[in-house]
Amino acid sequence: MKEITRWHSNRLEQEVQLVRWGHFGTPVLLFPTAGGDAEEIERFHLITVLKPLIDAGRIKVYSTDSLAGKAWFSGEHSAEYCAKLQNAFDAMIYHEVTPAIRADCQSTNIEIITAGASIGAFNAVATLCRHPDAYKLAIAMSGTFDLSKYLEGQFFPDFYFSSPLHYLPNLEGPQLEVLKRRFILLPSGEGDYEDIGQSWRIANMLGSKGIPNRVDSWGADYHHDWITWREMLPKYLATLA
Repeated sequence: MKEITRWHSNRLEQEVQLVRWGHFGTPVLLFPTAGGDAEEIERFHLITVLKPLIDAGRIKVYSTDSLAGKAWFSGEHSAEYCAKLQNAFDAMIYHEVTPAIRADCQSTNIEIITAGASIGAFNAVATLCRHPDAYKLAIAMSGTFDLSKYLEGQFFPDFYFSSPLHYLPNLEGPQLEVLKRRFILLPSGEGDYEDIGQSWRIANMLGSKGIPNRVDSWGADYHHDWITWREMLPKYLATLA
């Protein structure tokens, strides 16, 4: 059921890996949190709670290392480097991971779901917004959507083109028209360490551009924690995948 593929990415100048769970069904690219690796979602039992959907052939789950997230949160790199890496990470997802998923699904045009929590939610939304030709739905749980606080008072083109909150206001043309046929789901708790305001902020931005979206509040009993995400994700994928 589980398969690991590794290769050297010239875009990131390092080895990357793609892990797959499942044998058939709608492909779901599930991003790790912060600086998590591709197998983080297995260690924290997201794969366990998704197993009924995987075993039934409803979904195939893929994950790759959060290489840009690790750089942002480590504090070891300049803001300029992190912004450049985030943009390169997006290019790697589209030009390397996406074709690998499609080849594994034996389809050159299958549409993929993105999902993730915290910084993984940022990557899920950013991937869909930049590449609506390949991705059809984002499930962005407990999202951290504004990374500008890490820019040290500076601003870089690489960051602008990586951050939906910043480039969406100016987006027009064919990409926006395709996005208007996609859907972004923004579930969040309102308990410890949650900030549902970030979900509402990006929801308002998406809505202003006519991009379908919905914020789901799970209330104060749900915290910024894997327990929350293990309850959320199977529910949504069972309905939407």
